[in-house]
Amino acid sequence: MQDILFTIITFSMMLITFKYFEVYGVNNLQAIIINYITAGSMALASCYIHGISFSPVDLVSSKYTAPALIIGILFIITFNMIAFSTQKIGIAITTVANKMSMIIPVLVGLYLFNEKQSLLKFMGIFLAILAIYFSSTSGGKLSFNKKYLLLIIMVFIGQGLADSTLKWAQVNAVGPSENQLFFAVIFFSAALFGSVYLLFEHFVKKHKISLKNIIWGVVLGIPNFFTLHFFMSALKSGTLESSQIFPIVNMGVIVLTAISGIILFRQKLSTGNWYGILLAIVAIAMITFA
Repeated sequence: MQDILFTIITFSMMLITFKYFEVYGVNNLQAIIINYITAGSMALASCYIHGISFSPVDLVSSKYTAPALIIGILFIITFNMIAFSTQKIGIAITTVANKMSMIIPVLVGLYLFNEKQSLLKFMGIFLAILAIYFSSTSGGKLSFNKKYLLLIIMVFIGQGLADSTLKWAQVNAVGPSENQLFFAVIFFSAALFGSVYLLFEHFVKKHKISLKNIIWGVVLGIPNFFTLHFFMSALKSGTLESSQIFPIVNMGVIVLTAISGIILFRQKLSTGNWYGILLAIVAIAMITFA
């Protein structure tokens, strides 16, 4: 449970950082690429600290390289969409769209990995969905500009596929001592794919990389590394199944980011939003003890 709690805290820190990108006029793409370089460097540093040696040949031939590359691509695409959505739609709605994606890995856990099915778990997941709805509505209506509906759907699918691939890799590809190398491939592949477009911006659109974007990228990269570290530890611990961990983390992030939005950005929540937060807390309890 400690790993789950730390995952919730560090992921919420990432979403809050995205909001500050807007406040300080940070270039999303530049900062996100620096974020991945930072997180990847932290993963390699962790390998060095723990005495984990590797060679390029090992990375190419390992079972986790292919899923890590897929996750890296999904991460760079989804991260940019989350950053843009947070600024255009708001932190609460973006969190909801991102966290609703839990449905995809939950179904993967239940039906692909034959995890325990129980009435209490399904009721908790149903309450979690209701919590997401109430957290995203104001006066009974979705409180975002409908022109951003496709963006929200893409955030949902991208995050869901990334999480599902991460779960598959944890079960089938990543050995007990390979976590940090797996993380390094994910983060550096995301940085590599993102750098292609960054070079386009630099040479065609004449966008220069600024120190401000580098600093905020580092600020984002630190909790990004720890989010994946704690989340993978939670999946591997065996304390709870993935069909429990994904909803618990997602509901926890909804609660924490909603509270943070009120404190840091003076965002106002409706009565329905508060009902959503309450339902999220109840859903966490039900899923945990299912």
